[in-house]
Amino acid sequence: MPDPVADFLNHLRGRNYSPRTVQSYGEDLGHLTGLAGSVPLVRLAPHDIRRFLATLHGRGYAAGSLARILSGWRAFYRFLARQGGLDANPCTGIRPPKGPKRLPHTLSPDEMAQLLDSDADTPLAIQDRAMFELVYSSGLRLAELVGLDLTSVDRTSGEVRVFGKGSKERIVPVGAKALVALAGWLAVRALVAKDDQALFVGARGARISPRVVQARLKALALDQGIVQNVHPHALRHSFASHVLQSSGDLRAVQEMLGHASLSTTQVYTHLDFQHLAKVYDQAHPRAKKK
Repeated sequence: MPDPVADFLNHLRGRNYSPRTVQSYGEDLGHLTGLAGSVPLVRLAPHDIRRFLATLHGRGYAAGSLARILSGWRAFYRFLARQGGLDANPCTGIRPPKGPKRLPHTLSPDEMAQLLDSDADTPLAIQDRAMFELVYSSGLRLAELVGLDLTSVDRTSGEVRVFGKGSKERIVPVGAKALVALAGWLAVRALVAKDDQALFVGARGARISPRVVQARLKALALDQGIVQNVHPHALRHSFASHVLQSSGDLRAVQEMLGHASLSTTQVYTHLDFQHLAKVYDQAHPRAKKK
C-alpha cells in the first residue's frame, strides 16, 4: 500500500473513526490505486479522475457507489493538501453521475407493532425485543446499538447515551415500552452474558456483532409474518418517519438521529405525503371543508 494511503488511514484511526469506516475508505482508495497503475497518486489530474469514474461506471457501479467512492478520494486529497504534499486537488469541481433518488425503506406503525409485540420466552428472544424496541424508540444506528454498554442507558431519566459517526456523542430519549423491554432483558442477562460491559450479547456471551443483530431481526420478521426484507436501519428509518409525521419537527428529528446536515433528514418529509396532506387539510383554516 502506498505511503500516502497508509498515512491517511492511520490519520482516520487517530481520529477514532470506526474500523468499518476506515475499511471503507481503504476500499475506495484501493480503486484509485488500481486505476492509477504505476502513476503516483499525487500526479493525477482532474481528467484522470473523470476517466476513472467512467471506468467504474462501465463496470456496473451505481451512481450512489460512485458518489461514495469520489467522496473518499476527495477526503484523501484534502488530507494530502493539508500535509503539504499536493499542489492541486484533482477532485476539485468533479461531480459524480446523478442517480434516481431512493426513499428510505420504512415499516408502518401496524407492521412495527406486529414485529415488536412478539412472544419472548428465552433470554435471547427477550434480548431481541429489547434491542429492537430500543432501535425503534431512539432511532439508533446498528453500530451505535452494538456499541452500547450497561451504563449507556439511564432508566431513571429515560435516556440513552450513544456515540455516532466520528465518535460524536448524543443523548436520545427512550420510550416507555423500550424501557420495559430493557428491564426484562436485564433481569435475565446474567444467564447468558460473559461480557461485563456490553449491554447486548451474542449466544456465546460476548458483545453482540452487527451480523448477528441483522440475522436475528430478519428471522424475527419472518416469524411474525412480515415477508419484506427487514434490516436494522429500516427500524431507524421508521422511527424518523413516524416521529416526523406525529410532530412535524424536522430539527428535533435531526437532533435525535445525529445528522450533521438538515438536508439528510429532509428525505423523511417525502415518505408519506398523503399523511402530511391530510394533516394540512385538517389544520389549515383555509383548507378545512365546510
